[in-house]
Amino acid sequence: MENEITQQFTPKDFKSDQYVRWCPGCGDHAVLNVLQKAMAELGIAPHETVVVSGIGCSSRLPYYMNTYGFHTIHGRGAAVATGVKVANPRLTVWQATGDGDCLAIGGNHFIHSVRRNVDINVLLFNNQIYGLTKGQYSPTTRRGMITKSSPFGTIEDPFRPAELALGARGTFFARTLDVDLKNSQECMIAAAQHKGTSVIEILVNCVIFNNGAHSWISEKENRPDRTITLRHGEPMLFGKNNEKGLVLDGFNLKVVTLGENGISEKDILIHDAKCEDTALHLKLALMEGPEMPIAMGVIRDVEKPSYEAELERKIDEGKTAKVRSFDTLMESLEQWEM
Repeated sequence: MENEITQQFTPKDFKSDQYVRWCPGCGDHAVLNVLQKAMAELGIAPHETVVVSGIGCSSRLPYYMNTYGFHTIHGRGAAVATGVKVANPRLTVWQATGDGDCLAIGGNHFIHSVRRNVDINVLLFNNQIYGLTKGQYSPTTRRGMITKSSPFGTIEDPFRPAELALGARGTFFARTLDVDLKNSQECMIAAAQHKGTSVIEILVNCVIFNNGAHSWISEKENRPDRTITLRHGEPMLFGKNNEKGLVLDGFNLKVVTLGENGISEKDILIHDAKCEDTALHLKLALMEGPEMPIAMGVIRDVEKPSYEAELERKIDEGKTAKVRSFDTLMESLEQWEM
């Protein structure tokens, strides 16, 4: 069932009275503020909203929201969020999780909530480090990085959240930067409006244990040339003056410059976030610098039946089925005599 918008809200309506205990300069502050603004714009009442988290710096977020909330155990946020949504589908459910909480101990819960397409909104804070436990490498830490638990450099390749989400048949994936408030808010609103599991990878900065991990794309002067913000139905243009774009070169994506070699805007790919085939979405999500821009915005937004809606439908079917008792049900099933 849809939430009914009956009144207007402001970000203040979603702020709790708790002191925000994140390090000064942490990217989580920006995400919290944008989330409160997005919730106000969505117009869904605080008492119809639930924020669930696991363990980690980002998992403190429910304390700072004037909504219902659960601060659960490590990696189990997706399981609890699923339970909340199934128990009361009217609620709007958000999951705040980090790259460790979500992709290490919570990896199975994450991929299966995505596979089931439960209508929850996953905010995946990716700072490429374990911040709360003081700087060990995480599943998204880059190969070779020196950390508290890899003093000679990591010898593992990291997970790429987009690859996991789309590999689990995800219907919604977006990416944003903690410092890009406009895009972050657009992504959160789109995620909430999507019926199914929405995953937003938020590249956040840990000022203490991994400061500057995303600075090569987050710095304002470099961002236009090193990132591309995708919007459904619009050409894939980027650069300080939108002078660059993406085209297909065989099966691969290629950066071109308008005006060179006869290239015009009509040659540039149009973003189709609604395409069911994941091939191009995956190519866009996995672009890496410095040769290619990093894709931001809503990369995939496809309609599929959500888990809790299908469950409700099955329950309604069961109510009309011609099964009058448990014995009758058991007798209708396959049986063996020993």
